[in-house]
Amino acid sequence: MIAALLQSAPLWAWLGFHGLVFVMLALDLGVFNRKIHAPSFREAALWSGVWIALAMVFNGVVFHWMGPLKGTEWLTGYVLEKSLSVDNLFVFVMLFTAFGVEMKNQHRILYWGILGALIMRAVMILAGTALLNRFEWMMYVFGAFLIYTGIKMFFVEDHASDPTKNGIVRVFRKIMPFDPEGGHQHFFTKKNHRLYATPMLLVLISVEVTDLIFAVDSIPAVLAITRDPFVVYTSNVFAILGLRSLYFLLAKMMDRFHRLKVGLAVILTFVGIKMCAAHWLKTGLGVPDQALILTSLVFIVAVLAGSIIASLAWPSEHPGEKS
Repeated sequence: MIAALLQSAPLWAWLGFHGLVFVMLALDLGVFNRKIHAPSFREAALWSGVWIALAMVFNGVVFHWMGPLKGTEWLTGYVLEKSLSVDNLFVFVMLFTAFGVEMKNQHRILYWGILGALIMRAVMILAGTALLNRFEWMMYVFGAFLIYTGIKMFFVEDHASDPTKNGIVRVFRKIMPFDPEGGHQHFFTKKNHRLYATPMLLVLISVEVTDLIFAVDSIPAVLAITRDPFVVYTSNVFAILGLRSLYFLLAKMMDRFHRLKVGLAVILTFVGIKMCAAHWLKTGLGVPDQALILTSLVFIVAVLAGSIIASLAWPSEHPGEKS
């Protein structure tokens, strides 16, 4: 596994990338957001711009260093993961509302949630690339799963359940000493010389489980674009890093993007079909890799933009609800 990583990119590239990520996260929480507060729209927009700009600079480095094909794969993977992760934001809003987390405390929970997501994504990406490289037929399994997920997302309407009463919460409260009055600023609190978990830890676990569920869809989708571990992982990480700022930018406007789920369903289905048909397209019709990647990028951007425009042009008849 280590050999596969180093074959994808040298050790200095992996170390340099993680160094950049941890420096930016340290600046984010330790310097610019040291005080607990609710980020303003302007602050969220600024940080969203910073993360997108960093992603584009890094994409430029990939273009220059690894070539146009890898650069296009990176950009396509980034746009795909960014669009799929937006669906995560709807769930975050529901979680924070259900658990009564104030806006000023949401930033810190999402920060720690992203750190956990980086570790989970790394494990899933390594496992996914290893499976595809060892068992070629897994490509069709992943593709069929994406098609099934996309069709299900298109036809099956979400039924929002109360996240405070799900199985994870019940198990957590049974195995952990829990203080419901512990607040959302610390993971643990001490009472009568005994350590108790706080609602912050419970919400964080719920956020991590939510990300894990969404990763089951998004990781195979990105692997349909490229199997290069460095390209998949770094594009995925940049998309996730900007998710927190995007959340505060869009948190009060989520109900306006009610058509987005339809667009994401179309994207997942398309990527699944492309994954299953890629071998035939390349060997049977002679379609080059660059053309396949560019087609995917254009299609994903067009569908995502179209679903956003449709949401704004035809507002929901039931504001606040997601269709």
